[in-house]
Amino acid sequence: MKGLAVDKGTRVTLNFALKFTDGQVIDTTFDKEPASLEIGDDNLPENFEAYLMGMSAGERGDFEVPPEKGFGQHNPSNVQMFQRSDFSADMVLEPGVMISFADARQSELPGVVSKVEGDQVTVDFNHPLAGRTLIFEVEILDVEPAQPTH
Repeated sequence: MKGLAVDKGTRVTLNFALKFTDGQVIDTTFDKEPASLEIGDDNLPENFEAYLMGMSAGERGDFEVPPEKGFGQHNPSNVQMFQRSDFSADMVLEPGVMISFADARQSELPGVVSKVEGDQVTVDFNHPLAGRTLIFEVEILDVEPAQPTH
């Protein structure tokens, strides 16, 4: 008998790995505790949940995730220029440094310094995985009905 299939209203325990197409691992649970999540709880982006639908315990899958279904395409308008004076004098500004900004709604918005030239600081607000095709490897360990929330 086949167990419960992954669908809305289920709690899934799984191991996963997110990799670049060259095999470089970005994140994985295969070497630690498995992840447990409720479908639709936003722990996993909806597009990634879609790959799990219909799978049941004991199944494995490898999915190639194009940018549109992953973290979106790289958007040039998400790259902003700032003056060095916009930052505190003691802040280290060099390529790769992540800085947290507050957006118009005061939500946290992370940006990564991509270039520093003289007084110009270029910050990229695209998701670090934007524009990348990813491999989503998954092993479903358990699927059970989600507990109703009171």
